[in-house]
Amino acid sequence: MKPSQFAKGFQARPDTTSSEKRTALDRLNAIDGLVQPGSTKNNEIAGRSSQPASVSAVAAISSDAAESTEHANESPAYRAWRLEHGYRPGQVIELALKAIKPSPFNPRHFYLKSSIAELAVNLAKQGQQQAIHVIPDYDNPGSYFVSDGGRRVRALKEANKETVKAIVVDLPIGIESYKLGYDLNVQRDSQTVFDNAVVWKRFLDDGHFQSQKELAEHLGLDESTVAVALSIAKLPEVVMHEMVVRTDRFGSNMAYQVGRYHSARGADSTLRLINKILSDDLSTRQVADIVKGRASPQESTKPAGRQRYAQRLEIKLEGVSVGDLKSYGDDRLELRLRGLSREKRDDILKQIEQILLLK
Repeated sequence: MKPSQFAKGFQARPDTTSSEKRTALDRLNAIDGLVQPGSTKNNEIAGRSSQPASVSAVAAISSDAAESTEHANESPAYRAWRLEHGYRPGQVIELALKAIKPSPFNPRHFYLKSSIAELAVNLAKQGQQQAIHVIPDYDNPGSYFVSDGGRRVRALKEANKETVKAIVVDLPIGIESYKLGYDLNVQRDSQTVFDNAVVWKRFLDDGHFQSQKELAEHLGLDESTVAVALSIAKLPEVVMHEMVVRTDRFGSNMAYQVGRYHSARGADSTLRLINKILSDDLSTRQVADIVKGRASPQESTKPAGRQRYAQRLEIKLEGVSVGDLKSYGDDRLELRLRGLSREKRDDILKQIEQILLLK
């Protein structure tokens, strides 16, 4: 199969979305439309994982007709939970962060530390403007699975917050919840081939599907799309991480070629190839030529400034990541900091100068 064929089935087929899935997606979109994030009219009451029944609304849906529609479509388990806790669909409540846990069917696997750190700084300054969506863990009362908002949860923890604004939604935990989350991420362009690679491999390893063909049919994708992702899943995560930070350069076709190169040359050479792809702006065809031996990556002449760091130390101020310190080889250090106040920057600069002047 030619590399140009790999991306053809990357989008889900539009005619495979079931009426149940459309209903659930419409329900989530309706909730987001009815609840206004950051409204000053909302009354906040904190919920606790041990007493979820005590939480009350920060905001509620004003339309009785909309509420009746929600009640007609809700599952028995959600209805029982809602009546027990006096919850109205669409309410934004405040829950303890410790009560929130990731869903085993989360379509996302990779979360960039830089992105989380940036959002954490924003949340620390402005507060949480958009509620996350959670699903009750009916087997463990007081805890909730994240349905939508995993990045916000991580950023709130990074910012040392203790609570999170959330909407409790009526969705199943399982393959169907994965499909809903996947579709939402595709709409936002936040789903990557690397997330697919790791999660789809896990689905097969855990026996949720017996073959990649069955997985493709269930997700409404071309089997070639699943096959490419599963080949990428053979890469070590350290290699995938280097490509996740530049998904604009590493789509499914490029990542597939990198995977082929890794199979022949190993992780260290592959990391050097990734650096060269970025520094020399190589095309997928050029990388394919390197994989086939028609061209050389010229690793021995790679500029020293592009060598991979040997050690990295993340630097935090007041619990928020502001940069890192990297060491290269035997004689090189690189310090990069951002988001500092002018006073803090000048103070750090003065301390570095003093250290360098010591004899």
